[in-house]
Amino acid sequence: MADIRPFCMPKWGIEMTEGTIAEWMVKEGEAFTKGQLLCLIETAKITNEVEAEYDAVARRVLVGEGEDAQPVGALLAVFADASATDEEIQAFIDGFKPAETKVAAQATQASAAAAPAPAAAAVENKPAAPKKIVTNRPISPEALKLAEEYAVDLDGIDGSGRNGRITYQDVHQAIRPASQPALRGVAVLPEETGPVYASPLARRLAALHGIDLSGIVGTGARGRIGKADVLALVPAPSTGGAAFGQPFVAVDNSPQIVPFDRIRKVVAQRLTRAKQELPHFYLRISARADALLELRKTANLVLGTRASINDYLVKAVAVALVRNPDVNVQVHGEQIHRFPHADVSIAVASPKGLVTPIVRQADRMRIDQLAAETRRLIDKATAGNLGFEDMDGGTFSVSNLGMFGIEQFDAIINPPQAAILAVGAVTRQPVETANGGVAFESRLALTLSVDHRAIDGAVGARFMETLKQLIEEPEGLFA
Repeated sequence: MADIRPFCMPKWGIEMTEGTIAEWMVKEGEAFTKGQLLCLIETAKITNEVEAEYDAVARRVLVGEGEDAQPVGALLAVFADASATDEEIQAFIDGFKPAETKVAAQATQASAAAAPAPAAAAVENKPAAPKKIVTNRPISPEALKLAEEYAVDLDGIDGSGRNGRITYQDVHQAIRPASQPALRGVAVLPEETGPVYASPLARRLAALHGIDLSGIVGTGARGRIGKADVLALVPAPSTGGAAFGQPFVAVDNSPQIVPFDRIRKVVAQRLTRAKQELPHFYLRISARADALLELRKTANLVLGTRASINDYLVKAVAVALVRNPDVNVQVHGEQIHRFPHADVSIAVASPKGLVTPIVRQADRMRIDQLAAETRRLIDKATAGNLGFEDMDGGTFSVSNLGMFGIEQFDAIINPPQAAILAVGAVTRQPVETANGGVAFESRLALTLSVDHRAIDGAVGARFMETLKQLIEEPEGLFA
């Protein structure tokens, strides 16, 4: 026995009562496979794609594209295998009862009850009682009822249904006004434009691309504007990209080859060797920076300087190094060189690459002297005039990316130094107050990269503790 299956109007959502076939992707008599797109079905809100759930042949299509909306559960087509005869298909159609007969009946009744409403709004002088119309022309029952209710002359209507059958939509089109006045000051959306007969998908595409539907002649049933009519008016893709619906075209993406300059070669070799050979470990801490920010304003006024936050941090690092001399070291082979004063290298991004000029004996400088020396070294780096004496040595490095908004990062040690401090941005963070409330404070993230051959974890931790105290109680920088 042949396998014959019905294809009915599906139901999407509890509010859906009917749908319209917008487009068939398979023709009558055409075979299809599981997962293949069968058709597009439009509802009042969406347009859905329907995929095949099995392999079969579209033996009979009962509802064409753009025809009247069909209630949920209505038979739209009959699918079967090739062995089914035409007689079997017709017998199946004649004996078919929708699986959701109650839902379909309710949808039909709701549609019939609601259908006269738009026409009633469009016609001012509605007849007091329906006038009986007798005609030999093929017409649907709902269309005849509407024509009788509004005394429509059927001779002036060209039926758009099969074999010239007059549909409900034909009668409704005949009684609607030629135009609808727009309310002053009220924006009219594309979905609300009365004179335009278009599918919901076509309206959405038109709104997306700014296309006026009023001037388009639709190619669908009864002049209905469909997706293809709108897409035909979408502009062709420009050189900068592809328009909607157009294929993506790749452009040339050949690289520009830039060889390492001398400085970048040296930096790359040293950092690669350092990362591979030095046993790095990392210590992270954050410090409250509000007091330092306030002191900077006052100290700069008193000293007549324009020292930056980074200058104050370099000064704090230098003081912390002198108080923790086991961190203020260099590693040479199997020897550790410990220094009495802090020569702090500052990482600077110059036109020639990353350079690390040194602020020598930063612990002995006043903040105004340190700011002036830092400014001199940065200017020389920017101009590409740093000499060997400006970068030779150094007992510790500071790399600050906070001005770029970087909150936290890990830096690579610059040998023969044994540690480097990575400084992030100052951020506002919420904290709990003593009375259980919430307040905001400025916090600074710090990460210390340490060479474990020369500095143990506890030594590095004590250095970070000292540095945090100097940042949170900055008066110690002037002691």
